[in-house]
Amino acid sequence: MNTGTKENPWLLKTPPLSSDYQMYKDEKDGKDILVCAVGKTILHYDYRCIEDLHAMLKKHNDWMELGSADEQKPAKEGTVEAWGRSETNPIGGWYGLKKGFKGRFGMYLPPLLELLGLAEVTHNPKGNKMRAL
Repeated sequence: MNTGTKENPWLLKTPPLSSDYQMYKDEKDGKDILVCAVGKTILHYDYRCIEDLHAMLKKHNDWMELGSADEQKPAKEGTVEAWGRSETNPIGGWYGLKKGFKGRFGMYLPPLLELLGLAEVTHNPKGNKMRAL
């Protein structure tokens, strides 16, 4: 299994299994971040999102809709995407760190948690969900 470094990133597919992307741990301004490379597009997320999302899903104790949306679009309430930008999550707002590219939390984080053995994700063309393992 890849180690999640820049030299050996995690190789992932979006929940509908329609696109490939990579993720790896890095550091920016003294803070651990998660880099998500989708083609030429680069997104950054606060690295604690992995642990925080897993803990929230364990507490939720059921399937949760992913609800992926771009930063400029509203997130459907009760979804992983909405939680990833909520003022009530552990960091009090967006896990996305790069202006203009803060969204898509519900698209790119679930497959990583699945790869790490922390969650189960459905892989339908639309309306995917996840739950903690």
